[in-house]
Amino acid sequence: MKFGDVITAVASLAVIYILLAFVFLAVFVPVDPYWGLDVANILAILVASLIVGYVFAAKIQEGSRMGAIGRIVVLFSVVQMFGFMASMAVNPYMGAMMEEGLESMFSTSGWATTDWLGYSHFVLIMMAAFNVVFALVFGFIGLYVGSRLRKPSKS
Repeated sequence: MKFGDVITAVASLAVIYILLAFVFLAVFVPVDPYWGLDVANILAILVASLIVGYVFAAKIQEGSRMGAIGRIVVLFSVVQMFGFMASMAVNPYMGAMMEEGLESMFSTSGWATTDWLGYSHFVLIMMAAFNVVFALVFGFIGLYVGSRLRKPSKS
């Protein structure tokens, strides 16, 4: 699989993921605002990866299946990380959600600004790591299964 094919697959995966994420977020967040975000993210990655794996099955099967899927998934996880960080930067409520979560977990009455900065950074890095792990694991599963659904074409 050439690098241009990987870029095309990742771009397709990102667009399909965003479209599916809107639908899944609209379904799962009203049910449970906290877990709905994670469930919607996992399902969007999995379904988008299945679609892209099926569509790009011929390109994935050209050479090493694991190598092609690995390149797509790693690049998609970088895109996912960038999207997550951008959404954290523009969403004012995420800071409030982190603050509320930290206040419910710890006694924060005596915390200094550096304490808040350190723990909020820790929470931010943990959330980003979860998103990358979701993208790697469920992206790999979806691409592998999707690429196996389509039989190789006989030329």
